[in-house]
Amino acid sequence: MTRQKIIIDTDPGQDDAVAILLALASPELDVLGITVVAGNVPLNWTLKNALKVCELAGKPDTRVYAGASRPMLRPLVTAEHVHGNTGLNGPELPEPTLQAQPQHAVDFLIDEIQRQPAGSVTLCTLGALTNIALALQRAPEIAPRIQQIVMMGGGFSEGGNITPAAEFNIYVDPHAAHIVFSSGIPLVVMPLDVTHQVLTTRKRLDAIAALGTPVAKATVEMLEFFERFDEEKYGSDGGPLHDPCVIAYLLQPGLFKGRHCNVAIEIHSELTMGMTVVDWWGVTDRQNNATVMREVDADGFFSLLTARLETL
Repeated sequence: MTRQKIIIDTDPGQDDAVAILLALASPELDVLGITVVAGNVPLNWTLKNALKVCELAGKPDTRVYAGASRPMLRPLVTAEHVHGNTGLNGPELPEPTLQAQPQHAVDFLIDEIQRQPAGSVTLCTLGALTNIALALQRAPEIAPRIQQIVMMGGGFSEGGNITPAAEFNIYVDPHAAHIVFSSGIPLVVMPLDVTHQVLTTRKRLDAIAALGTPVAKATVEMLEFFERFDEEKYGSDGGPLHDPCVIAYLLQPGLFKGRHCNVAIEIHSELTMGMTVVDWWGVTDRQNNATVMREVDADGFFSLLTARLETL
């Protein structure tokens, strides 16, 4: 079996943690490293959380790299009101013994993409795009070597979740997102329109809990904490499981449906800063630069996730 080489760029976050678990549980994926960025919580917490999740998964050989501690041009915006003060509130996970790699995440991205065969590495971005944009600025020659970027970010008909217009990951560093969306790298985007369909209902969490493993227990505790915010906000049964959609797409792309179109990032207006302007109907002459997903088989997604978590 040829394994898909991936690098996960993340700001854990309970849903990021589940995405990491799904990736580490999937033999089809070769996780070359995990690069960490500030976002849901500051960098010291996102780094610690990534290390904790790798240990929870029983994958202590996973290489984890600390990256950007702030966006490129704007002050850092965080989301403790959603994820808790640590970013991983819910389970009581032990302090990690796994150590981060000494190399900076941006340097690792550049070196690893140049070291691997051209067109063989997929970047899976689960947070702000700061690390990726900095790598592209420093070494633009890596862009054509990247197979694709599959990201969680943005929104179309759903609007935003941190402002009326902007989704959190893009809003945290819109200038980085602008660089990435202008890079020419093939992009697959999992916006709120998809992730809001993937809800952690009681029945789905009970199916994970029934696995009876430490990983399953910690996952349910994470998601029970995480979902409370969106349940109160939207009145839904469960909360949206955003970031694992990125990994699920690599494993079973048939779960998702979307359209190749143009996406531009608003970086000038404070009113709509970080908005993903999706030309779904092709009303402009701007070149298509992203495949934007809008439909997902939510039951199929949770069947995949539950089956993979059982293997950890």
